[in-house]
Amino acid sequence: MPGYSGAMQDDALTFRPLWLLDPAITFLNHGSFGACPRAVLARQSELRTQLESEPVAFMVRTLDGALSEARKALTLFLGGDPERLAFVPNATTGVNTITRALAPHLSPGDELLTTSHEYNACRNALEFVAELTGARVVVAEVPFPISGADEIVERVLAVCTPRTRFALIDHVTSPTALVLPVERLAIALTERGVDVMVDGAHAPGMIDLDLKALEEAGVRYYTGNLHKWTCAPKGAAFLHVAEDRLSRVRPLTISHGANAPLGTKSRFRHEFDWTGTADPTPYLCVPEAISYMGGLLPGGWGELRRRNHDKVCEARRVLSSRLGLDGEPCPEALLGSMATLSLPDGPAMPLMDALFHDHQIEVPVLHWPGPNRRFFRVSAQLYNAPTDYDRLGHALSLLLNLP
Repeated sequence: MPGYSGAMQDDALTFRPLWLLDPAITFLNHGSFGACPRAVLARQSELRTQLESEPVAFMVRTLDGALSEARKALTLFLGGDPERLAFVPNATTGVNTITRALAPHLSPGDELLTTSHEYNACRNALEFVAELTGARVVVAEVPFPISGADEIVERVLAVCTPRTRFALIDHVTSPTALVLPVERLAIALTERGVDVMVDGAHAPGMIDLDLKALEEAGVRYYTGNLHKWTCAPKGAAFLHVAEDRLSRVRPLTISHGANAPLGTKSRFRHEFDWTGTADPTPYLCVPEAISYMGGLLPGGWGELRRRNHDKVCEARRVLSSRLGLDGEPCPEALLGSMATLSLPDGPAMPLMDALFHDHQIEVPVLHWPGPNRRFFRVSAQLYNAPTDYDRLGHALSLLLNLP
């Protein structure tokens, strides 16, 4: 396979100054919290100045229309219906909103399906609702390394039973960075009478996402973060709900919208648009983030996603070779802009701390699925250079005493 191109290095040098990232740190963890470009932060600063210069005018007279425009911009980017899309502060909130809405429709013995790769916070939301209702969480054990998408579908469907009522499926898994075949899973699970929710914490901006197509496949609920790969400010995420499920979905915080006169707005809009006083500027910056990131390359978002995918695939090859790892744990078709690789067994946190404190490298090292297996996950964003991954390979070789 060819090595890194010189263009990759030059691109990183061009794009790195567009972010506020500390130049002393090799930042390979865009996947955890994202990183917001300077231009988008400048837009947020403008909005905050407008808000604080006349808070009542902004919140009472301006905000409703501004939220509407932001929703329209987001659904132009991701598909879906702006009237069935609500802004939420993070995808974990989106998952909790739906699992709480699900509770009244569950009975003891009902099953809630997820995979062994599900994000811990959202798995906890499932366990909480199961405890409330007497339902139980059923976990499809999806291996890693894995041969391909067929194996994922087989593993999930193998644990689906007539008692399965709901499935929570990651679009892109957090610990293993797999892009799951959510459309195939939704079709198969819907045929079996299962309500499907996709936890798309990493998907918007990383992969080509079409909410309308996923809804047609059977996805009833989709939540995604916008502070990660869309590069909006922290606190920007969304929840999209199928029309036939709107009546059962209410926000976690019940506020004025519960009894506001409907007028031209739906109850869903009233309730989710105002849950109490908060800083709305992350939501209002979403159009700026979409436009700005999409304008950085001649080919727009499609080229951005392709470059990040190619970069992380090449990084995985280089790191696997440098560290003497056995093969690559999944096909490239199951990768977006992140990749996870195995390490020799051992404690994760001391190694991650040593990478940061001794080598100034920010990269997650984790145990998954239990305390014995150790992995690290790398991200690729426009600001990352080939030398970033070379530096990581060198540091890991030293810390693990590899030849």
